[in-house]
Amino acid sequence: MIERVLVAVDDSPESLEAARTAARLARGWGASVRVLTVIEGGVVGEELEAIGGPGTSERRAEGARRLLDHVVADVHGEGVPAASIDMMVQTGVPFRRILEQARTWPADVIVMAVSHRREVRSPYVGSETEQVLEFSQCPVLVVPARVEHRRWAGMSGGPT
Repeated sequence: MIERVLVAVDDSPESLEAARTAARLARGWGASVRVLTVIEGGVVGEELEAIGGPGTSERRAEGARRLLDHVVADVHGEGVPAASIDMMVQTGVPFRRILEQARTWPADVIVMAVSHRREVRSPYVGSETEQVLEFSQCPVLVVPARVEHRRWAGMSGGPT
């Protein structure tokens, strides 16, 4: 039985679609949803702070909270009761924080998006998703980007 759905988000459209998918599943299962976003820490965080100047960390944290407010509203809008939704901002290496949350909460399923960035080695999932898939102790649902119907309009045969 699925009682806890962990959805990891960033500010990409693909990630927001994954959150909506997680919400619809959670609504059907009567499950709780935890929305998690991770602010890069370590060397990346230090470099961003150096480039962005004083207050960069605070601005990044505020941006993360605003993102989560938006995603929580979307999840609630999909029919998940507000009392069944919580959100969390963490700092660190994203895949590690996602796996840690999945273990300690504990999640029955993790929902993530296909990366909007494409690499030669990994054309369908990003490196964070790839790491979560490899090391997760619970099922991981990777939600593909929504293909707009108009993209295929006029093309014989449609999507392949």
